[in-house]
Amino acid sequence: MIAQAPAWALEFSADQVTRANGKTHISNIFYRDDRWRLEHQDIGPVNVTIVRKDKQVMWLLLSRLKHYKEIPYDSAQAPKVYEKLEGEVSRDKIGTETLDGHPTALYEIRVQEGDRTDTYYQWLATDIHFPLKLAKKDGSWIVEYRRVRIGHVSDFLFQLPVNFQPLERFDGPKEKAPSVLPPDAKM
Repeated sequence: MIAQAPAWALEFSADQVTRANGKTHISNIFYRDDRWRLEHQDIGPVNVTIVRKDKQVMWLLLSRLKHYKEIPYDSAQAPKVYEKLEGEVSRDKIGTETLDGHPTALYEIRVQEGDRTDTYYQWLATDIHFPLKLAKKDGSWIVEYRRVRIGHVSDFLFQLPVNFQPLERFDGPKEKAPSVLPPDAKM
């Protein structure tokens, strides 16, 4: 069963806080149905990720070096920003709460993926119809959206900067250019 997106296009920007494996990652997200941009607040070589589902690519921008790495689109990386989750088999309302100034309905949701069933908690803002928080029941993974602004997001945010060069130019066997990343950096 595939979750259907609503007929209207979803466009928003927000602060995205993800907690997994004992670590917290904060990003600014700019989202449109078939593309999104994450501006990472973590220290690291990649400080912006642009995902173009329509082109089936992800661009990892190394802004300080004015380079980018292109990798294939990975659907597992798609933000869960719709009310209905993919593979959802049941949904039970278990409470209400105010989150980031929005009234929310708290749901317990069971999702079937192959032979495995996972349970999530979802805080759905009833005023803007947006999932402000989603957490695996076991607490291993949580994503929260703060300062959500529903509305148009500029096309400019989803384009490669014109002055950025592909990192692959420096990966070829013919070129003897030094590596632009430290040896311990992972892409």
